[in-house]
Amino acid sequence: MGTIYLGFVASLIAGLGTSVGALPILFAQKLDRNWQGLLLGIGGGIMLAATTFSLIIPGQQSAIALGYSDQSAALIISLGIILGAALLWLIHNNFPHEHFNQGPEGKITENFQRIWLFVLAITLHNFPEGLAVGVGFGNGEGLPLALGIGLQNMPEGLVVALALRELNYSVAYAFGISSLTGLVEPIGGIAGASIVSVGQIVLPWAMAAAAGAMLFVIVDEIIPEIDRESITQEGTLGIMTGFVTMMFLDMAYG
Repeated sequence: MGTIYLGFVASLIAGLGTSVGALPILFAQKLDRNWQGLLLGIGGGIMLAATTFSLIIPGQQSAIALGYSDQSAALIISLGIILGAALLWLIHNNFPHEHFNQGPEGKITENFQRIWLFVLAITLHNFPEGLAVGVGFGNGEGLPLALGIGLQNMPEGLVVALALRELNYSVAYAFGISSLTGLVEPIGGIAGASIVSVGQIVLPWAMAAAAGAMLFVIVDEIIPEIDRESITQEGTLGIMTGFVTMMFLDMAYG
């Protein structure tokens, strides 16, 4: 129960990063496209480093500690990554959602309001982050991972709020929806911590699956958003900045 509680609290705090990031919407209504690319890139870089230093490498080490050979451990992590990405791919293709710049995707009904497409898109994005934090606490990697995800959520919260303002929603509504999307992460945190609490034998699989889900989000959601005219270089700079920041946090405090 201690692991589940810590996973819940840490993922809740990380999820509240979206609220902190959305605060500037109270004072500014627009954000330059170049800044959007930079902020999205920072978020993607943090997630990319988190998958490597907080999930994949510790997952391999935990498999070896359970008695698996290096080759078997590598196979477990590889299959786990594929499993996590496949699960998110299935959800991605069967639940309606909308990218900020690519438009609607998935099975969409005529009466489905656009705002809920955005909410579902961020839900798909945030759940694996909470899952990763919850799983991380099962291996002692939760603190730097929660901190990194919280930092990643700040620019994401701002971009979400600004995108909603561009759809002519009120400031209060944009801030509220942006904040609520972060509350999905504690659900993922409880799920991840619960899986790990079943037994240490599940830990390598859970960490690899969380990494696969996050990698899917990076490739399918974040990179396409920043790979647009005039913000590609800013996005690349952001990814490098975010990656180094998360790498430092994990090496220094992991």
